[in-house]
Amino acid sequence: MKLDRQQKFILLASTLASFLTPFMGSATNLALPAMARSLELSAITLGWTVTAYLLTTAIFLVPMGRLADLIGRRKIFVAGIGVFLAGALLSGLAFSGLSLIAFRLIQGVGGAMIFATSIALLTSHFPPENRGQVLGINTAATYTGLSLGPVLGGLLVHYVGWRSVFFFSLVPGLLALYLVTRAYRHVPTPPERSLAGFDIRGSAIYGLGLVCFMLGFSRLPAAYGFALAAVGLVLLTLFFFFEGQQRQPVLDTTLFRKKRVFAFSNLAALINYSSTFAVSYLLSLYLQYIHGFSPRTAGLVLVAQPVVQAVFSPAAGRTSDRVEPRLLASTGMGLTVIGLVALSFLTPETSLLWVVLGLVFLGTGFGLFSSPNTNAIMGSVESNNYGLASATLATMRMVGQMFSLGLTMMIISVVMGNVRITPDNYPLFVKSLRLTLTVFAGLNFLGLFASLARGKKGDTLHIS
Repeated sequence: MKLDRQQKFILLASTLASFLTPFMGSATNLALPAMARSLELSAITLGWTVTAYLLTTAIFLVPMGRLADLIGRRKIFVAGIGVFLAGALLSGLAFSGLSLIAFRLIQGVGGAMIFATSIALLTSHFPPENRGQVLGINTAATYTGLSLGPVLGGLLVHYVGWRSVFFFSLVPGLLALYLVTRAYRHVPTPPERSLAGFDIRGSAIYGLGLVCFMLGFSRLPAAYGFALAAVGLVLLTLFFFFEGQQRQPVLDTTLFRKKRVFAFSNLAALINYSSTFAVSYLLSLYLQYIHGFSPRTAGLVLVAQPVVQAVFSPAAGRTSDRVEPRLLASTGMGLTVIGLVALSFLTPETSLLWVVLGLVFLGTGFGLFSSPNTNAIMGSVESNNYGLASATLATMRMVGQMFSLGLTMMIISVVMGNVRITPDNYPLFVKSLRLTLTVFAGLNFLGLFASLARGKKGDTLHIS
């Protein structure tokens, strides 16, 4: 694949941005105990430092994708990196729990702007025959960020302090900003486009519905959690029908109703993230509590999955340019099911080799699924909807991640109750883990049919 100067800079900038956001997330999670000690944060306040970022990102993803299609993806991408870095810098300078949450909100807005445009920029600057390859490279950068986050983040926290995690993110962020600026140095500035058609009311309904659903599901099985989740589902359903009647909707619902590949590929992504995201959380507890590993050792074991994903993603993306993406993605989901089933048999006596093999199956499966599925989604829409398609896929990821954690917490709460994980409760914890992974395997198996049902590029759904 031969690249011109602009394509090289855009690919590098997008790859750095795709590395930055997952690295920031995984490294920040590792720094939470140090933050709590330094700023004297309660458990609830500490949880909100993570939730604030996730919620804000999810709320702004679809509106930012639409905005990018209206006024230009380059503008939103550049502004997004700037906002994200500002939030990171301020978070590193935070002086209280409230200020840290506020600065993480800013970072979440920047993250939404990056997520909504990085894939869209690549799709709009590379021809279809090379699209899968560059999306594979981009996906590999994401998994590299996930892999290095716990390792490099742990070193930074141990030797420099938790604030250094935020300051370190300025390096790849500023480099990405420089590269994207260089990419467009000799490109004329496009004419200003009007925002008159931007759907503010629809964006508000969408944001409120998503907040209610994600907050509610994260609080299950409490009664108010069910109530919030139900309100969120009602608002999101109203949003879907409301958007179908707008001349310039923030989310073009006809993409779901008439484009089979787009609809089922997004559904497959939602199911895949819903059934895999919480696995590392569960295994981290299993390795530390049941096997007595230190956090560093547990992290080194868990890194097997993202490393395998990073290895397979570029090859899978490149292959999806020549082979039907649904076949690769469906094969990936099948391997993920095998990995989840294998891990669902874990006991206190299970060998470490069995755990690693399960993680390798998960990593291989997700590596084969992610970039071909992304290629299928981006290839199923017209160029004027690239930003929206990129944002929709990112939304599926965020909602799936929250659903995965919520489902895990609900099962643990039902089986164990609201108690600490102590030696007396280890058998109940293992029972919770096995049940959760069994449910995840069943869910991913159902997702396999959604992946196969998407059909070929150009297939349409006939829904009135």
